[in-house]
Amino acid sequence: MTSRKDAPLTIGVDLGGTKLAAALVTEDGQVLCDVRRPSEPARGGEQIVLAIAEAARTLCDAAGDREVVGIGVGVAGQVDPDTGAVRHAPNLHWTDFPLKAQLEDSVHLPVAVLNDVQAATYGEWVHGAGHGVDDLVCMFVGTGVGGGVIANGELVRGAGGSAGEVGHITVDLHGPVCRCGNRGCVEAYAGGWAIAERARAAVRADPALGATLLAREDGDIDRIAAHTVARAAEAGDPLARRLVLETGEALGAGAAAIVNGFNPCLLVLGGGVVDGMPQLLPIVDEVMRRRALRAAADELRIVPPKLGAHAGSIGAATWILRQLGRSGDI
Repeated sequence: MTSRKDAPLTIGVDLGGTKLAAALVTEDGQVLCDVRRPSEPARGGEQIVLAIAEAARTLCDAAGDREVVGIGVGVAGQVDPDTGAVRHAPNLHWTDFPLKAQLEDSVHLPVAVLNDVQAATYGEWVHGAGHGVDDLVCMFVGTGVGGGVIANGELVRGAGGSAGEVGHITVDLHGPVCRCGNRGCVEAYAGGWAIAERARAAVRADPALGATLLAREDGDIDRIAAHTVARAAEAGDPLARRLVLETGEALGAGAAAIVNGFNPCLLVLGGGVVDGMPQLLPIVDEVMRRRALRAAADELRIVPPKLGAHAGSIGAATWILRQLGRSGDI
């Protein structure tokens, strides 16, 4: 589908602890222009609202004579689906922050707020890798591990708006402590922060085995990160390859639980960690198929996302369009 010249435009915002990315989006998911800037959470919620409003005005100016009908915001936190308030966003230092209300007062446009990975999932479903299917799960592996669920042609938000927290599926009852406070979550093995912690611990336990990782960061163990492991694994380093395998096994176990629970036909697996470690995809696929119920896994495909860095903003922009009744069903 090609966007009509007179069709309404929307603005999609992807808001996280380090960046604010906003895009002017057509009804068929094309980004006409975008703006990016640091989110600077230390300045407080009101200043972030002003920054979003300023970005929105820039994009409205870029729209020229075309109508901008609303703003969708995907935020890295738990969102009340009824009020659009952000219940908890640790990276933004927000608790019960009335984002929807404050932003609507500032921009004088309708606003819809949802979790950032739910927004990315919605974008991938409508305009990306999941287009044309009614049951899919997205799993995005970056610093943390987030996800979203489309079931029977609807985005699952849950009673409190927190559906899709696939990174906090327990894969080891006695595993490492996750940042959520639980033990043995998928994220506690596969999140970028967790990969870095496991790598540093392994280097401290066996400096000889970890010599390659340490050398890549000029001898500074605290600089070892997930990308250090990814590069060393590509070069064949045994420790790095073991860490990648452990990461893939945890993701595969989590994927098996997702597949058994939701029986999707598609699992969209992406995010910065997966992009940096493409060898994870076959590991996850093998482990998932070994662990999941055959009836749930036989028809499943694991695919990478298609929308790249714009997934969240495209999804948020498409979500507000649907909330306004300006878009048809998929």
